[in-house]
Amino acid sequence: MDSEENPFENLQEQIDDAASFLPADVNADVITRLKHPERVLEANLTVDMDDGSLETFTAYRSQFNGDRGPYKGGVRYHPGVSRDEVKALSGWMVYKCAVVDIPYGGAKGGIVVDPSEYSADELERLTRSFAEELRPLVGEDRDIPAPDVNTGQREMNWIKNTYETLEHTTEPGVVTGKAIENGGSEGRVEATGRSVMLAARELFDHLGTDVEGATVAVQGFGNAGSVAATLIDDLGATVVAVSDSSGGIHDPDGLDPEAVKGFKNETGTVSDYEGSENITNEELLTLDVDLLVPAALENAVDGDLAADVQADAVVEAANGPLTPDADDVLQERGVTVVPDILANAGGVTVSYFEWVQNRQRFYWSEDRVNDELETVIVDAFDDLVEAKETLDLPSFRIAAYVVAIRRVVDAYTGNGNWP
Repeated sequence: MDSEENPFENLQEQIDDAASFLPADVNADVITRLKHPERVLEANLTVDMDDGSLETFTAYRSQFNGDRGPYKGGVRYHPGVSRDEVKALSGWMVYKCAVVDIPYGGAKGGIVVDPSEYSADELERLTRSFAEELRPLVGEDRDIPAPDVNTGQREMNWIKNTYETLEHTTEPGVVTGKAIENGGSEGRVEATGRSVMLAARELFDHLGTDVEGATVAVQGFGNAGSVAATLIDDLGATVVAVSDSSGGIHDPDGLDPEAVKGFKNETGTVSDYEGSENITNEELLTLDVDLLVPAALENAVDGDLAADVQADAVVEAANGPLTPDADDVLQERGVTVVPDILANAGGVTVSYFEWVQNRQRFYWSEDRVNDELETVIVDAFDDLVEAKETLDLPSFRIAAYVVAIRRVVDAYTGNGNWP
């Protein structure tokens, strides 16, 4: 694993790779435009600590492209947040929204912080300070934040309340991923993991193989990874390994994802789960399984590690878990990869549903949310298959970017360039 890989450069390389397969009428200058964010906010947030001291945190918000609609993207709290990471994530969000054909652009935000080191009161003050900085940029028709790594309903509620208080309004659609009682949507918490399951199901069907009995390893047993593991297990697959930041566990006879989740909630880790063998994250990534689901952070698999990956297929639950070099290696070895911009698009898709419900003040049942999500993901997968086969493209990732870039280019050219 190569943590030194620059995610923004990886994004640009992925766009360049796909651009070579676009029709000749797509101007190279337009592609250059689509490789860079429109603007990036960098802020220093000075916050009161519980002990009376002051601490300053660096925060970012990148608005990458708004040709297809309001900017949309999560906010993450992590010590590894950087300007280039946020730029890359905002770009991936543009193409993710385009792949599933929902009317959003792309954005991303983050604060350089380890939230485990701060109290809930300190995190609330930090979040509200960031929300105040975001106030001129966000709004339900401008930029709509959402949860990401180490953020959730609580943080979205704080952002919403800060914005509404400062603007003297009621605008639940200013953020998504809120608690149900604060205008959230049924099915939002499970949405990313559910789209990973749907992508895996469609992939197995496309390949003519049976998901029932397939062996699965999930790297990153957070919200997306644990939900994906449970839902893939419900399809009849056998989850043989999972991991979190502290390490992983392996049981060739199969794990019960729900039981492992309960164990992690009690102990804070999946390690030492009864009846399993402790393994490293790298060992998990190279297990001989039918399906590998990387669901942690970007750059989990680089070119060197990809040579040792034994999985037959990879479905990306995380953003950017494979470096471009890893992609090349897996493609040469015949490993099929369903890219992140489709596989984990469930989160932003149900965020879109939440935004629609907020605008209408009319709320859907969980069954309707899940049914609508399934339609979106299945249709998007079919679009990728059609593009891949019609244009004779080398991978699903190339197909995803060809479809997505074409949609963004069409929106841009239709709008025209001003001034």
